[in-house]
Amino acid sequence: MRKLVLLIAIAWMLLPLQAQQKTARIEQSLSIFNDVLRQLDMNYVDTLNYEEITEVAINQMLRKADPYTVYFSKKQDDDLRMMTQGKYGGIGAIIQQRDSIIIVANPYANKPAQRNDVLSGDVLVSVDGVQTKGKKVSEVSNLLRGVPGTTVQLELLRDTTPISRAFAREDIHMDAVDYYAAFDSIGYIAFSEFTEGSALEFNEALKDLVRHQHIKGLIIDLRGNGGGIIDEAIQIVANFVPKNTLVVSTKGKITVANREYYTQTKPAYPQLPLVVMVDDNSASASEIVSGSLQDLHRATLIGQRTFGKGLVQNLRPIAYGGHLKVTTSKYYLPSGRCIQAIDYEEAHKGKELKRDTAGGILPDIVLNDSSKVSITYALYTQNHFFDYSVRYHRLHDSIAQPLDFNLTDDDIEDFCRFLDERDFHYETETSKYFQQMMDVAKMEDIDSTTLAALQALEAQLKPSFRDAIARHIDEVKELLGAEIVERYYFQKGRIAYLLRFDEELARALQEITVVNK
Repeated sequence: MRKLVLLIAIAWMLLPLQAQQKTARIEQSLSIFNDVLRQLDMNYVDTLNYEEITEVAINQMLRKADPYTVYFSKKQDDDLRMMTQGKYGGIGAIIQQRDSIIIVANPYANKPAQRNDVLSGDVLVSVDGVQTKGKKVSEVSNLLRGVPGTTVQLELLRDTTPISRAFAREDIHMDAVDYYAAFDSIGYIAFSEFTEGSALEFNEALKDLVRHQHIKGLIIDLRGNGGGIIDEAIQIVANFVPKNTLVVSTKGKITVANREYYTQTKPAYPQLPLVVMVDDNSASASEIVSGSLQDLHRATLIGQRTFGKGLVQNLRPIAYGGHLKVTTSKYYLPSGRCIQAIDYEEAHKGKELKRDTAGGILPDIVLNDSSKVSITYALYTQNHFFDYSVRYHRLHDSIAQPLDFNLTDDDIEDFCRFLDERDFHYETETSKYFQQMMDVAKMEDIDSTTLAALQALEAQLKPSFRDAIARHIDEVKELLGAEIVERYYFQKGRIAYLLRFDEELARALQEITVVNK
């Protein structure tokens, strides 16, 4: 025993001073936490949930690191599988909270919910006998998920009709390729996430476009793609650049975090002209694909500056079946630029940002975000588009294909009557601010003539929703039409319909046509 103590003491003395101090600080912090928990246990007046307290403490601690370093307890295994593999055990439907109730928003095509006649707009009353009223979406999602093959019992309310459905949960795999098609001789692939097997899915879609549509160029749509597994990104890039090409490298605090990722196969499409579409929600693996293809002069990027998530996470097992997803390094592109966004103002002191210093990926062709606040924002966020589409679906057995469907003037008039039934009042931000000004004006005792003039202006600023719809009719038809199409043709149908109105896609098609000349 004396020898063991002596050896430990010698080993401690041999540690560098900085390491000793760091270890001592960690031990001190752990002692403080343990003592607080112990005192809480002995003295607190009520019974406490110690597992919940510990989880909250861990999550609060990790927030001091970065948003991507996250703790997963054993009960969150399904969330972990969904993140890394793109699949989970469940019914295959998106649910949504409305006040105190939960409704089915979108069943996925050919998944258990859709095959068993669970429809958009159905109120989810109970799951396996557990009432959902007052519960959060996350709580109800946990009730719906489970081991594939087990039966789930749903009690639904469709309008005023109670409906029961019982069917087996399945291993739900979410497609990484949301949609692909050919526009004349140009291929298009909408790619949503880099999960396990997603590169193979991408390659199959591309192979189909080449063999059957004989495409001469390709548009890869990474807008809204938040990233995922780095190896999947490397495999996608490998389609277009020579074997043994450096795609990305990682650099961290520990040696094992430093890696270089090279393509492992000969490219199947080394000369195929490429355009990659990105936006400010394209992150992580999306930025690796787009940034490396840009650095290697292999693709033209079009859209908005990407998110700037250049932090690498790895999973580490934690006691009692948990996992820690911890940031271990940063991504660097072939040119040496780091993807991770930095504090622009502090770093550049108001100077113009350069591509290699600003974080994220700056496209070769930058398009301004054309979105603006109008009546469509209110109609969308207040669920009027969705609710009308549910009613439309119940009144119409079928509609034209997504590429042929168009709303008529009668449809728009029916939608306006629907809004009247709901007593919908459209209030602009301008009218809200004007009302605040009027309140201040009355408090300040403005003369009657000026007040009357302001009140006359106030009446003009209160818009009729019908007039507002008429001014934004194209946008209303686009978004309302997309909701209706989704009720019949699900997510892929929605995408196909919306691409008809996509100005950024139109610009991308123009650009790749120029490349082909």
